[in-house]
Amino acid sequence: MAKFVFALNQSLDGYVDHDAFAPDPVLFQHFVEDMRSLSGVVHGRRMYETMRYWDEDQPGWSAAERDFASAWRAQPKWVVSRTLRSVGPNATLIDRDVEVELRRIKSEHEGIIEVAGPELAKGLGDLGLVDEYRLYVHPVVIGEGKPLFAGPRSRLRLVEHEVMSGDVVRLTYVPA
Repeated sequence: MAKFVFALNQSLDGYVDHDAFAPDPVLFQHFVEDMRSLSGVVHGRRMYETMRYWDEDQPGWSAAERDFASAWRAQPKWVVSRTLRSVGPNATLIDRDVEVELRRIKSEHEGIIEVAGPELAKGLGDLGLVDEYRLYVHPVVIGEGKPLFAGPRSRLRLVEHEVMSGDVVRLTYVPA
């Protein structure tokens, strides 16, 4: 059975804004390796639309960016959305029976399936489907934006912490 892991970058004050901060080259390489190691990814609509950037090569990409794009493209993707009518390559749209479909996916796969998107993570957490939360906390305060968590969470228990690169800390929690 696969493990659903919610993983996302956040500011020190708890916001998600990929335009306000970015990983340094060492942390980016970590994300390349992480993407390669996954069994798939589950995204909400907004996060999926953001990540579609990696579907087509861009002029001026570094070798690391090309590596990440290759790893992203290779992963099976499941996109939870009631508004999208189609999704891109190697992706499956889940627009109804979300809990049933994700429980099926979880039971039919092995390894780690990454979950991204604050609203999606809240919904899956409420259903008891998120097994682990990996929060990459960047040492920036942006003061506004989209909060990492879209609503209250049940108590979490810290199981690991690691200084990654550039003072970014990864905090790993499981439901308590």
